[in-house]
Amino acid sequence: MKSIERTVWLTLVCVAALIGYAYAQTRATSAPPDKTHIGFLLAKDMKWEGNPDSGQVHVNLIGDPAKPGLYIRLAKWLPGHYSKPHFHDIERYFYVVSGAWWVSSSNTYDPAKTYPMPTGTFVTDYANKVHFDGANKEDGVILEIGVGPMKSTSCATSPTACP
Repeated sequence: MKSIERTVWLTLVCVAALIGYAYAQTRATSAPPDKTHIGFLLAKDMKWEGNPDSGQVHVNLIGDPAKPGLYIRLAKWLPGHYSKPHFHDIERYFYVVSGAWWVSSSNTYDPAKTYPMPTGTFVTDYANKVHFDGANKEDGVILEIGVGPMKSTSCATSPTACP
C-alpha cells in the first residue's frame, strides 16, 4: 500500500472513531433504576458527618457502629491526623478505597511507627488488640464493616487494659 493511501485510510478511521465518540457523549442517558428495586446512593449525595478538625469524617451506609447489628460505613482520615492507641471489643474489617490508611499495632503513640495500607488493601482489626491509625500526607478513605454496638477503649484512660 502506498504511503498516501495508508494516510488517507488512517485519517478516515480516526475521523470515524471521533464521530462515534462524540455521538456516545451526546446520547441521552436512561432514567435511573426504580429505587424500590435497586437502592443506591451517589457519591455527590453522601452526607459526611463528624468534625474535620478531629481528623476523620464518615458516612454510615448501613446501620451504625453504636447500635446493634451490621454496619457498613466509609471513613475518611484527613492528612496528618491519627487516633491515639486504643482497642475495640469487636472484630472489624476494612477495605482501603483510596489513598493510604496508616496503621500501627503499638500501644505507644508515634506516627513514625505507622505502616501504610495502600488502595486495594483488605485489613482485619482483631477484637481487643491495641492499634492506632490515620492518614499521612493524603486522605485515606476506608470502607469499614462490623457488627455493633462497638465499644472503644483508650489506652490513655485505661493503661492497664492495654497490652
